[in-house]
Amino acid sequence: MTSPPPTIKAVFFDFMGTCLDWHSSVVQASPPSLPNAEASALELEWRRQYFISNSERLAQNLAPEDIDHTLARTLDAVLLQRQDNTKDTPDIFDVAARRRMVEAWHAQRAWPEVGEAIGRLRDDLGLEVFVHANGTTRLQLDLTRSSGLGFNMLFSSQLLGVYKPSPDAYNKALDLVKLRPDEVVLVAAHAYDLRGAKACGMKTVYIHRWTDDVDEDMAEVEGEFDVFLEGMEGLPGAIKGLM
Repeated sequence: MTSPPPTIKAVFFDFMGTCLDWHSSVVQASPPSLPNAEASALELEWRRQYFISNSERLAQNLAPEDIDHTLARTLDAVLLQRQDNTKDTPDIFDVAARRRMVEAWHAQRAWPEVGEAIGRLRDDLGLEVFVHANGTTRLQLDLTRSSGLGFNMLFSSQLLGVYKPSPDAYNKALDLVKLRPDEVVLVAAHAYDLRGAKACGMKTVYIHRWTDDVDEDMAEVEGEFDVFLEGMEGLPGAIKGLM
């Protein structure tokens, strides 16, 4: 007798970018005298440098760093480069301004459709839903409060002891919830993350967000994973189709 086909039992969600609109929060926390277009460009580069920093630490086999420290350090580097290019006078990014910008990452709103999508996965399909994201537990607790989103559990790189996309990041979380890779879908707005999950045997859903993956070729990404979506409106149906 053949065994029944694998059934999806849980969904792992990347958090910032995928579920949350980090960009609006951080732009709003930028110095008021900074034009919105400049603030947006600065924040996008800051986000980009944050990912680069994580990748470098992972390549050097270093333990995850407190995300607030990573954000503060990469912000300093981005602002130093900006100062070289613009010669801001006076410096609008004083210590207090930089602190506000880092703190803004702890208070983000969900993208409009995310709450309903997660609720349907949990209530209509009976799936467990987890945050699986780089960062600290304190950050994730703050973000669930500010966004109003609810999950069964929050898995951070701080708790797991390793950054995504290391295989250990996925395998440790799977072991903790006692699920096989083929029983879990990872939903993310980051191709590097989904590539790591796919290599571990998980199903993958890419959510395209304009704020993230600015260096990726979307024409290639569209055909790389099990599902490619513009937003999460179609997520419950897409995951039902993978079951």
